[in-house]
Amino acid sequence: MSAPILNCPIIIVGAGGIVRDAHLPAYSKAGYRVQGLFDIRRQAAEELAKQYGLQVYSTLEEAVSAADPRTVFDVAVPATATESVLRALPGGHGVLIQKPMGGTLAQARTIRDVCREKGLTGAVNFQLRFAPPVALARSMINGGVIGDIVDMEVRMTCYTPWHMWPFLEQSPRVEILYHSIHYIDLIRSFLGDPQGVYALSNRHYLAPRLTSTRSTVILNYGEFLRATVTTNHGHAYGPRNQESFVKWEGTKGAIKIRLGLMLDYPAGQADQFEHVILEEGKAPEWKVTPVQGTWFPDAFMFSMASLLSYLDGSSSVLPASVEDAYRTMAVVEAAYESIASGGTAVRYD
Repeated sequence: MSAPILNCPIIIVGAGGIVRDAHLPAYSKAGYRVQGLFDIRRQAAEELAKQYGLQVYSTLEEAVSAADPRTVFDVAVPATATESVLRALPGGHGVLIQKPMGGTLAQARTIRDVCREKGLTGAVNFQLRFAPPVALARSMINGGVIGDIVDMEVRMTCYTPWHMWPFLEQSPRVEILYHSIHYIDLIRSFLGDPQGVYALSNRHYLAPRLTSTRSTVILNYGEFLRATVTTNHGHAYGPRNQESFVKWEGTKGAIKIRLGLMLDYPAGQADQFEHVILEEGKAPEWKVTPVQGTWFPDAFMFSMASLLSYLDGSSSVLPASVEDAYRTMAVVEAAYESIASGGTAVRYD
């Protein structure tokens, strides 16, 4: 990473769990220059600031006034607060917005339009795109190693401690908007925009105050390409049969990665990468490849790096731009519309 990237000051708006567990550890590891942070909960901000030697701003206005022309704002607030924060930022700056991009497609459209109006170079922190095992899979797939993709599957059967995010109890949308959105965005990043979506999301007795913690999403890419997301965050029966993987099947081989984070969140387990190449006359043999780094915190280094590289001109592409993230939000909205439709009624007469 070049010196201009490392010297670019970052001001963080928000001091919640994701900043504590991922943003700040990642930025510290990467050597990014975090100048300070603001949160309406002063104590939470002070605790993090003390740990990392950062300045705490008393108000958002104070944080904004501390910015210089090169400052990048890292906005990690609940989706409902994103628009108001963006409107308070000075125009022309880079901004990394924590997912989701609002709570609905209408809110996402407003966020996109605010960025356009203020000249903000915005990206959404869909950091799973940048997780080390995902990056290795993307490199192999782009290189044609497993041929043309015919199937992409994401499956999570795990136990997620939803109590860590009490604000979700007031949200009308939970699992797809705040979690499976990662996998929908990941699939889009590999396969492009789907033609349509089929979806269902369910409550669970272990988290009855949440509108949903289990989902099934099918993305329609036509006759020969299947893409699915299946999540069950209520598997409280021990680790033996828990699952957390992404799998790509191609015409020449397949790749399967284990995302260890979800198997013991937030501590996590090790990630794993394995692949197989079809060879005529030989039995398929899966090979394990060591991977350096994990989803948390390493992917957060690279999501910020993609924005910083774009801002300083060393990259001409901003992978998770606000414009692209809006399309992920469009798929999420379609999933909720599918849920609301109730599916095709079965005629039993």
